[in-house]
Amino acid sequence: MFKLILKLMIPTTVFLYRLTGGVIGGKMQTMSVLLLTTIGRKSGQPRTVPLTYLRDGSTYVITASYGGLPRNPAWFLNLESHPEATIQVKNRQMQVKAETANPEKKRELWARLMEVAPGYANYQKRTSRDIPMVILHPVDEAERRGQHNHSSARRI
Repeated sequence: MFKLILKLMIPTTVFLYRLTGGVIGGKMQTMSVLLLTTIGRKSGQPRTVPLTYLRDGSTYVITASYGGLPRNPAWFLNLESHPEATIQVKNRQMQVKAETANPEKKRELWARLMEVAPGYANYQKRTSRDIPMVILHPVDEAERRGQHNHSSARRI
């Protein structure tokens, strides 16, 4: 049932978010929402999902909770294959490079997530997998030239 609801809600939310620049679909309870567009690992086609996020300096942090299901969401698997993605935050689109937070950074980010959205703790209780947190680094000119280095995260 959860997957059916998602299959119906996601395209509608993405459409309304894009149409209104995030005025509709830009908030989920206490958290802001962005649109993440990945490249499908099997299809090679763009796939867009709305996700809640935290800001951490210049980066955006998303959580691969998948409602506490026993496997990671497809968007996470897509980022494992193709860590380059696009996000839309309100009216702004940007290229990003995804990295999974290392255990130390994840503890810090998870604590912040619990402050603003304690319901995520229920997702972790529902599953035996460790729920990944993904750091999305906006790609700037230095990144394109290969001069970027991140010590708090590991490449997906």
